[in-house]
Amino acid sequence: MQIQVAKRLQGTEEYYFSKKLREIDEMNKNGTKVINLGIGSPDLPPHPSVVAALNEYAALPNTHAYQGYKGIPALRKAMADWYQRFYQVTLNPDTEVLPLIGSKEGIMHICMTYLQEGDEALIPNPGYPTYRSAVNLSGATVVDYDLTAENNWLPDLDALAKKDLSNVKLMWVNYPHMPTGAKTNKDFAKKLIAFAKEHQILICHDNPYSFILNEHPESLLQVEGAKDVVLELNSLSKSSNMAGWRIGMLVGDANRVNEVLRFKSNMDSGMFQPMQMAAVKALELGKDWYDQLNSIYSARRSKVFELLDLLNCQYSTDQVGMFVWAKIPATAESGYALADEVLQKARVFITPGGIFGSNGNGYIRVSLCQDAAVFSDAIERIKTSVK
Repeated sequence: MQIQVAKRLQGTEEYYFSKKLREIDEMNKNGTKVINLGIGSPDLPPHPSVVAALNEYAALPNTHAYQGYKGIPALRKAMADWYQRFYQVTLNPDTEVLPLIGSKEGIMHICMTYLQEGDEALIPNPGYPTYRSAVNLSGATVVDYDLTAENNWLPDLDALAKKDLSNVKLMWVNYPHMPTGAKTNKDFAKKLIAFAKEHQILICHDNPYSFILNEHPESLLQVEGAKDVVLELNSLSKSSNMAGWRIGMLVGDANRVNEVLRFKSNMDSGMFQPMQMAAVKALELGKDWYDQLNSIYSARRSKVFELLDLLNCQYSTDQVGMFVWAKIPATAESGYALADEVLQKARVFITPGGIFGSNGNGYIRVSLCQDAAVFSDAIERIKTSVK
């Protein structure tokens, strides 16, 4: 018996990394271990106090029941305090903060809350592939907007304003940007908010990288009046080394947070309470935690620059976040071709920029989520194998 998959899945392909990891697994079984420099999954542990809190609360007999869909008050307050302390953004923890089981689910929640057939959503090219997938699954239409090195990987809002935006309901933005590591600035943020208000577009800001190699974390909600048109996602995955814990947050106007909650409450049954208490501990950590983390990433980034020099790639040393984005040499056919060559010859996996959109075709991306010794090994492999 054959049952056809739903229409919403027919244009949605399996995630690139899902397929590539299977290929790498086969290579590992057949010989030299592949060094994976492709995926941004932090290899470092959370702060010991975070793990201790998880253990403490998990040992209690009364912490294992279903939890509320809005998260426990202590977690919402910790998230609001974190925004106040590091972003200087004031949030009401009772109405303007919604804990999530990872911010990736928030991308889907927002799209399913606001989009349907006939609607359009602006998606960055290049950008995180999940934005495109979530919009497609909602039944809405993806409208790419270009990001280019010439414009510092920021959208050209003047060019966008000349297009027909009458069916556009929301726009996905992500700064610090993945995959390019570009930062925004206050002037652009103000212009983006004004653009959204003029065209009645909801700005959805995905903000998980703001603490990584970035001295001044920023939120779009710092702009006066931003709550009128902005929903922001944030996460403990990168900033607290808690990717597998799946703890994120949605913040913004109370009415919009409540609208997203209407969808979310039909999708899950709350987050394990000991994990919420551990997240409170993570959110209470001071600047010294992030400084220590960034000292490690800074040393790793220097190794990645050395690796990219061997491949004759060009890159900005000002980029931030958990990856390094680099333009391939003119002699390389594409980012895909260069990535495949490095994988086959050196057994080192790097990410082709084209998976993030057509504007990434001439680029590659390298993750910082490996020990410095692993990068040294990768460098030696490339020195001896890739000519």
